[in-house]
Amino acid sequence: MNIHEFQAKQLLTRFGVTLPAGDVCDNANTARQIATGLFANGATLVAVKSQIHAGGRGKGTFKSGFKGGVKLCKTADEVFHDAKAMLGNVLVTNQTGPEGRLVSTLLVTVAPNIKKELYLAVLLDRANSRPLIMASREGGVDIEEVAARTPEKIVKEWIDPAIGIQPFNARRVAVALGITGEPFNSAVKLIMGVYKTWWECDASMVEINPLCIIEQSDGKRSVMAVDAKVSLDDNSLFRHPDIKAMRDLNEEAPLETEASKFDLNYIKLDGNIACLVNGAGLAMATMDIIKHYGGEPANFLDVGGGASEEQVAAAFKIIMQDPHVKGILVNIFGGIMDCNVLASGIVAAVKETGLQLPLVVRLEGNNVIAGKKTLAASGLTLITGDSMADAAQKVVRAVEK
Repeated sequence: MNIHEFQAKQLLTRFGVTLPAGDVCDNANTARQIATGLFANGATLVAVKSQIHAGGRGKGTFKSGFKGGVKLCKTADEVFHDAKAMLGNVLVTNQTGPEGRLVSTLLVTVAPNIKKELYLAVLLDRANSRPLIMASREGGVDIEEVAARTPEKIVKEWIDPAIGIQPFNARRVAVALGITGEPFNSAVKLIMGVYKTWWECDASMVEINPLCIIEQSDGKRSVMAVDAKVSLDDNSLFRHPDIKAMRDLNEEAPLETEASKFDLNYIKLDGNIACLVNGAGLAMATMDIIKHYGGEPANFLDVGGGASEEQVAAAFKIIMQDPHVKGILVNIFGGIMDCNVLASGIVAAVKETGLQLPLVVRLEGNNVIAGKKTLAASGLTLITGDSMADAAQKVVRAVEK
């Protein structure tokens, strides 16, 4: 689950991470009031930041023609003007796609005097089964770009999960980032706070980009997290009802939201051949073989190893809501799953939705004979596949007709 920047900062604050002062709002007048308070407390520059689940906001363009989803303002009136231009309008960035995202919330925050931009993230290194702190002196840009261009500039510090982060781990990262003198102690404290946020919140990733060395009004320098992104592990949300409440369904694709209600793993793609598969690995292989035979998958849809008849029916209904779908491939290998249960779900779903699209079904495994008998006795018009390759070729041909 992804959350907004302002929500990520709320989590980071719990663990002592230093952040710029600010607040959220959903109207321009409140934005001006927040800015007035920040300027009164000594701010010289205030940032107005669109809150959407996408990067590249600063370089984005609103469909209204207004440029920039992040603006720096010198007065409260400027904040009001920019907030009015952003709220209720659709922002298009390189990550949203051409459809863009509607901006309903703004973060109005102090824009500190930045002297140096750095990068910091905590994630799980699956190859080593250990938490990983990843940092770079190249902040403010995509870390993928840094990794491709200058991989030697990426610092990696693995943490022993049995004992957790220790001060020496944080000091080692701070030294590698070139932080010395006055900001060093604040950097160590921040790095440990970011790690604790990742660990305690069961996050899949916490990213601070940019992590900044800033100069305060009295000339002292310290380290601050100016921007933040947090992704949570869905499987852990039952332990964090307060974090689960942060979910913004308006930022998620409607079909993906509907699928999550039935514990289905669904991701919409750009093709026209829908896939209904049990198991993520088999789902990936199914999409690959569709492309191999010249087709384009319309979705990733994993109903899981023990799907019920209700889940299968729900999966069909979700597929049918995508207007781009011209054919459906059901590819099931029954290990835990009973093929007859799936077959019954297919029959129920097809009859309920009045499916008219080509339907190719390949069943193998647990109770497959009963499953095939159920399909044969249903009277449905469907195409059977003897193998995955056979089924993929048949659905591609059916869609091309």
